[in-house]
Amino acid sequence: MTTSVVLFTRDLRLHDHPPLRAALNGSDAVVPLFVRDRAVDTAGFAAPNRLALLSDCLRDLDAGLRERGGRLIVRSGDLVAQVCAVAAEAEADEVHVAADVSGHAHRREEALRSALEARGRRLHVHDAVTTVLAPGAVTPASSDHFAVFTPYFRRWAECSVRDALAAPRKVRVPDGLRSEPLPAREDLAGLSPGLARGGEREARKRVSAWLRGGVTGYADRHDDLAGDATSRLSPHLHFGALSPVELVHRARRGGGPGAEAFVRQLAWRDFHAQVLSARPRSSAADYRTRRDRWRTGAAAEADVAAWKDGRTGYPIVDAAMRQLRHEGWMHNRGRLLVASFLTKTLYVDWRIGARHFLDLLADGDVANNQMNWQWTAGTGTDTRPHRVLNPTTQARRFDPDGVYVRRWVPELAGLQGRSVHEPWRLPEAERSAYGAYPDPIVGLAEGLDRFKRARGRD
Repeated sequence: MTTSVVLFTRDLRLHDHPPLRAALNGSDAVVPLFVRDRAVDTAGFAAPNRLALLSDCLRDLDAGLRERGGRLIVRSGDLVAQVCAVAAEAEADEVHVAADVSGHAHRREEALRSALEARGRRLHVHDAVTTVLAPGAVTPASSDHFAVFTPYFRRWAECSVRDALAAPRKVRVPDGLRSEPLPAREDLAGLSPGLARGGEREARKRVSAWLRGGVTGYADRHDDLAGDATSRLSPHLHFGALSPVELVHRARRGGGPGAEAFVRQLAWRDFHAQVLSARPRSSAADYRTRRDRWRTGAAAEADVAAWKDGRTGYPIVDAAMRQLRHEGWMHNRGRLLVASFLTKTLYVDWRIGARHFLDLLADGDVANNQMNWQWTAGTGTDTRPHRVLNPTTQARRFDPDGVYVRRWVPELAGLQGRSVHEPWRLPEAERSAYGAYPDPIVGLAEGLDRFKRARGRD
């Protein structure tokens, strides 16, 4: 009997899973394996909210495998050592895994390949599992990757997308393999109170509902903070409970401006993936340095603390930061606003903001998180690197009636209309009624002037 190992990483699903399909087609039995990688914990990436969704995904994956006659094998420790050990126990000749884009993933793949080959086994790496197109599928003539989204998207949209694969009907797993107990979110502390559930079943329910109705108005409403009109699929995409390839096909079948706008966002995921794959150091270093001398010291630390706590005095910024803490998720427009405020109005290093997001976001993805932070900070791929988003202007545009602010900043719930966006402008007698809410920690004009001087644009 021939056996293959399928190493699950960020592809925790049964539908449209090329590594699993290849293993089933080429072997009599497969070992579905997930390794709780010690290196991920050491790097500080194992945040409670993501561990909770990981637990949901693993339990759902195991349940789906059991319905098909199989089960998930879970191990923890050094990933390379554990994969090699399981392959030896199962007498497997091959290991199948999805390609990934981070520097850690690249190093892990090479180490695993070398270790397996030294033992007479083969590693098969499958592209277009966590992305629609592989990072190197489209490149400009003069570089190994695109540094600007629009020309990338033109080429991306012209490419054919592989067919989505059906989930297997039967999975045969060899007997006698040891597995650790599946983790449970109930064993975790420090979770966001409003954290959503994960797992492939939950993800597929959400995407079906989204494509039946929500996507129709997406082109017009995706920036509507109060309307909450985005798909909220990012956590499921991060863990691979949904296939981006399948999403593109399903959205395009429905068609319309909303579906087109949604597919464009999936292309943004691929864009950031191909940037990080080509420049792994950009997860921690400026993609394009502006020679910033970011603020440090006690005053900067106090500003960061106020920003994290949702106490900056700018209601739209504080509302978004409080949503992040409560849900482990934040509206995309909110992410842009709070990132611009930290890096440009407060002039604080983007890495501090990116780290805080990774501490809380259920969809905390290295490529999308770090590259979006760099985009907003002006050290990444933004073609207008010095743009500054004015929080009050943005609030009036994307939360015109203040519904989003009042939802997350209850201290201001009594304020009606647009006055909720600038409580510091209230008459003194009226302002005192809202004394629990702080005054702005910095004037917008002061912050803008400081940023311009720092960037040499005064």
